[in-house]
Amino acid sequence: MLDLIPSLGPWVPRLATRQFAVVTIVSASGSVPRPVGTSMLVAASGDVLGSLSGGCVEGAVVALALEAMDDGVPRHGTFGFSSTDAFAAGLTCGGELGIHVQPVPATGPDATPHPLRTALLQLAESGPDRPIALVRLLGTRGGAAVVLSDPGAFRLAASPQLAALLHGEPALQVESLVRSGGAGLVRLTQPGECARETSGHAQASGEAAILVESRLAPPRMLVFGANDFGAALVLAAKLLGYHVTLVDARPAFASQPRFAAADQVVTDWPHRYLAAEAAEGRTDSRTVAAVLTHDPKFDLPLLEAALALNLAYVGAMGSRRSHLQRVDQLLNAGIAPERIAQLHSPIGLDLGAVTPAEVAVSVTAELIAARTRAATCIPLRETSGTIHHHPAAPRPTDLKKQEIAWT
Repeated sequence: MLDLIPSLGPWVPRLATRQFAVVTIVSASGSVPRPVGTSMLVAASGDVLGSLSGGCVEGAVVALALEAMDDGVPRHGTFGFSSTDAFAAGLTCGGELGIHVQPVPATGPDATPHPLRTALLQLAESGPDRPIALVRLLGTRGGAAVVLSDPGAFRLAASPQLAALLHGEPALQVESLVRSGGAGLVRLTQPGECARETSGHAQASGEAAILVESRLAPPRMLVFGANDFGAALVLAAKLLGYHVTLVDARPAFASQPRFAAADQVVTDWPHRYLAAEAAEGRTDSRTVAAVLTHDPKFDLPLLEAALALNLAYVGAMGSRRSHLQRVDQLLNAGIAPERIAQLHSPIGLDLGAVTPAEVAVSVTAELIAARTRAATCIPLRETSGTIHHHPAAPRPTDLKKQEIAWT
């Protein structure tokens, strides 16, 4: 659902009072385009916001959503590849999606708003950089939802109804998802009951489960160097969702309009700025540092500071000769060899990049590869197995059924 936040604005009038359905991916296996938590809104008119598969199953999903709106009963559907039925809606990529359809009835002037309607309107008001989590109860007509605007205060922000539902390990599992910015499903079953499997393409579902979707504040990218390569990398990093800060000690360079796309432009010595940010707790294990100044008086003290921190990625521009010189100087400065080994230098993947824009693609490609252990950095046509690597959700946890007081 959280992926729809940037597009919810024009839908607010119909979300406020009209009938609609929310279709959400609750399980994904094999090669599938989108991860668990991806949602699509379907209006009673058939209008659609969002996509689950890029077109493979959308027609069948809309039909299923319209059926759910007709009788008000949630549904569950499974879509996979069928080699026996060429006309069946399915995923040609060979993966399998499990979806949940939650109908939301129209609201009269005196009626209590459906909790999912309330949650969507709250999400529409949230900013793009705000940490947020959505906790939903699936498989019931109520479809209760809770929006936690501050995932860091999960225990305090959780509603009494949610607190009454989750105890022990399941509660820790939900909290872990929220704090890590992940998404996952926790199933609820009767004592001694096995989780019921669904078959076919769609069926009504009475099985209750809790779906958690969360996001953290955007990770930071610190781009050091107000030059052509820095300007190109700022734009590329914004496309990847980073909160970008450009840093350069030279005011005449840093103040140029071409860096306006950065969230922040700072004029300061790079190593001094990084040390101050780390001291204030504004860097973490998701922070990326790209050193593009290509000037030893800036690069060396900056790399000493960066390699002493727990950052996701530290890269430095320069030739192989420059890199060897840096290594010697860093060793002489007392930087441990194992820390120096974490330096991505020369920065970027070998794409044959020449122009600043091409180099930015090279750097961002290495960033993506560095955070994904399954990355091979070779053409997909020369690999085998699953193409899309989605973060693994925690294993669903069966719970004893309790009294649920959601409204």
